[in-house]
Amino acid sequence: MMMTQADSQPVGPYDPSLFEGPARREKRDIPDGLWMRCSKCEATLYRKVVAENQEVCPECGYHFRLTGTVRVAQLTDPDSFEELFAQIAPADPLNFTWDGKTLADRIATEQAKTGALEAVRTGIAYIKGRRVALGVMDGDWLMGTLGSVVGEKITLLIEMGTEQKLPLIIMCMSGGARMHEGAMSLMQMAKTSAALARFDEAGGLFISVLSDPTTGGTTASFAMLGDIVIAEPGALIGFAGQRVIANTIKSELPEGFQRAEFLLEHGFIDRVVHRHELRSELAEIIDYCER
Repeated sequence: MMMTQADSQPVGPYDPSLFEGPARREKRDIPDGLWMRCSKCEATLYRKVVAENQEVCPECGYHFRLTGTVRVAQLTDPDSFEELFAQIAPADPLNFTWDGKTLADRIATEQAKTGALEAVRTGIAYIKGRRVALGVMDGDWLMGTLGSVVGEKITLLIEMGTEQKLPLIIMCMSGGARMHEGAMSLMQMAKTSAALARFDEAGGLFISVLSDPTTGGTTASFAMLGDIVIAEPGALIGFAGQRVIANTIKSELPEGFQRAEFLLEHGFIDRVVHRHELRSELAEIIDYCER
């Protein structure tokens, strides 16, 4: 075999550029927030599709948590929500501090994050043409905790519904009483319950809708006092946490404990309603009760 001149050249230092393969295509950046993962089935989902599906996973039906603003937009007729009592702002009566931050600092952070003064929106709205008094709790605002302002706004809404003879609907989503306010937060349980008792004596219709999660002092007061109590599928509903209960009774809890379907099976709530059907369900209940 004849050797060429090129073959006879001495071998020099290794030059990787001589052995480069085809040019690689640059990876395109995916915009932040374009995709999301389902908390239940772990499917990768296109966020726009989830939003168009009312924040429900199209693969497994998991109901994602909603902000107060999104909930109002989904539930009410277009441009029909007239917000009331929005000017009532929270305070820090105990000068409470934890993790190096005051409650006042936390409040300012929550207000900047959500654009709302407090963890509930209240007002008058129409749902499929039915005029209602509507309260919507926002779990994005300090986990929807029941503080003095939340209790006051809900009480004012109940009293207005009593005066105007309107059906009352409260969308519940809460981590419980706001213990940063001490006894004043616990007082809201009694205040809202007393207002509902007067509402009931006046013949009012109260529909309570429980979403994930509805816990603590909210569950132990107005959330479970509805004439009709509805829950979204899979919603966590309870008073104490599961670990506290399990440690107290020294026993393993049953499967599905504190979930909406478990509560329905044991008679604690009346219906479990998919988010897609909620507007129609509320309108039918109002018509059935002739309010």
